Amino acid sequence: MSPRTTGSGVRSRCSSYWSCSWAAACSSSCAGGRPRARASSRLGSWIVPADNALLAVGIGVLACGAVASVLGPWLMRTIPEPELEEGETKVPYASLAGRRAAYWCGGLAALAGGILGWVLGLDAVLPAWLVLVVAGSVLGYIDARTRFLPSVIIWPTYFVVGAGLVAAALATGEWGSLRRAAIAGAIGFAVFYVLWFAFPRGVGFGDVRLSGLLGIALGWLGWGEFVSGLYGGFFLGAIVGIVLIAARIMTRKQMVPFGPFMLVGALAGVLLGVPLERLYAG
Repeated sequence: MSPRTTGSGVRSRCSSYWSCSWAAACSSSCAGGRPRARASSRLGSWIVPADNALLAVGIGVLACGAVASVLGPWLMRTIPEPELEEGETKVPYASLAGRRAAYWCGGLAALAGGILGWVLGLDAVLPAWLVLVVAGSVLGYIDARTRFLPSVIIWPTYFVVGAGLVAAALATGEWGSLRRAAIAGAIGFAVFYVLWFAFPRGVGFGDVRLSGLLGIALGWLGWGEFVSGLYGGFFLGAIVGIVLIAARIMTRKQMVPFGPFMLVGALAGVLLGVPLERLYAG
């Protein structure tokens, strides 16, 4: 559409576009097309909000922020320490439990919850994602401070998020999305397992566990979100690593925690997965 198009021309073109899009979606659904066609019309993007986005944003900000600010320090005080190899040291989890942890976990969870509320609205999958936001904010903070991702947090989150996705499928009938989520989780786990096996100094096994968890949540939304979200962490980690090395803050031999980059990459995948998928498909 030309930038010089008049206001009436814009309305005419947009009306035609949305009518055609709606007709195409209905035809695809009736003809046995992608099960996601019906659900995707409810979802938003990083520019256009989803249906009931403001209410969902409020829920995401308040619920995730409040829960993470309380749950994060409590988990840090109670989870057991991992068994360390000879000569290996780490910051004790309990020493992290304080106001700083509460502020960081609560603030990060509130921000991510608000973003997801904007994109997902009151979609049936929102509760599963909000659980992942709370757990992810705590895991990201712990990994950034200790370079460990506690499995005692990751494995229960698998169960809760998985149950949320099953409930979403029961509520919407989107069993194809649930199947895609399971496949994506298995793919993500397998790829990171190979990376851990080949480059154990670069990828920890906590990253392997986290990849499957992020994979099932991203896979429900679509393959574009899965690919861009799960592997966007590599891109973000590489950029930050290059900047830190260029600024002489760290050397090439030093390693940075990868979990926070995976979590930020997953959030970016929710925002940018659909546009990137459409760009790739032409």
